[in-house]
Amino acid sequence: MSKQITIGSRGSKLALLYAQKTKESIIKNTNLGNKDIFIKKITTKGDQIQDIRLSEVGGKGLFSSNIEKELQDKNIDIAVHALKDLPAIETKGLITDTFLRRNDPREILISTGKKKLKELNLNSIVGTSSYRREFQIKKIRPDVNCKIIRGNVDTRIKKLKEGIYDAIILSYAGIKHLEYENEISEIFATEEMIPSAGQGIIAIQCREDDEEIISILKKINHNETYKRAYAERNILKVLEGDCETAIGAHSKINEDNITIEAELFSLDGSQRFYEKKTNKIDKFKEIGTEIGKILKIKSNNSYKR
Repeated sequence: MSKQITIGSRGSKLALLYAQKTKESIIKNTNLGNKDIFIKKITTKGDQIQDIRLSEVGGKGLFSSNIEKELQDKNIDIAVHALKDLPAIETKGLITDTFLRRNDPREILISTGKKKLKELNLNSIVGTSSYRREFQIKKIRPDVNCKIIRGNVDTRIKKLKEGIYDAIILSYAGIKHLEYENEISEIFATEEMIPSAGQGIIAIQCREDDEEIISILKKINHNETYKRAYAERNILKVLEGDCETAIGAHSKINEDNITIEAELFSLDGSQRFYEKKTNKIDKFKEIGTEIGKILKIKSNNSYKR
């Protein structure tokens, strides 16, 4: 490599840990050293807007558009994202084709008094800004009140401890990386609370014509995670899913087979549409597309405005 590689990342503690993990993976699998790779912090619109749902101000792209612009302008060579924060449709001129080994995709609850969801007091306030999580919680506890919570993990835990919420729902992967596991009150099985498509996956993006970087990234791609990422994301592509789409999708690979289960909620959360399928592993792209089409028909577009 003739020049230093610049990795672009959001500036949150968790995002920088993901960027560092990417850097270490490149060093481990290539002849590049620490001094050859630089991490650049990039502020995103999603980081600046903290008090309303993302769907009200532009959706998932709020966490990625500024970073992608830096990539298009050649100010960075690689962009690191949490896959679940990326829009389903790829940005023109860029490619997201590299994924690190998946972290735990499950959802967790942190609550005052270490109570589980079913043990929370009547009409408790649960913090989440995700429609999917809200509808999944209500399926288990119809009485609880879901209230919007934004900000990084530290901010959310602080708000919980200040008594603004009785409990908050977060992804296990983030909690694990930030070493907050002792705060966990409950871990939900993926069958009980199907996570967001791509949850727990670090996605690495570059320019589609940058062959030198693409050849480096091929060396750090985790093949099983790559297949699971595509399978789950293809459901979103068919549904044209955005921040307002309450959808969970989770895949498992067992020897030569891939199984996906997915659930989609209507806009108001009153209807739930579920599908589960198994296919041969080489059909990982097709299975996601197929499930997306089935859910679209089942829901009769009731998940869209």
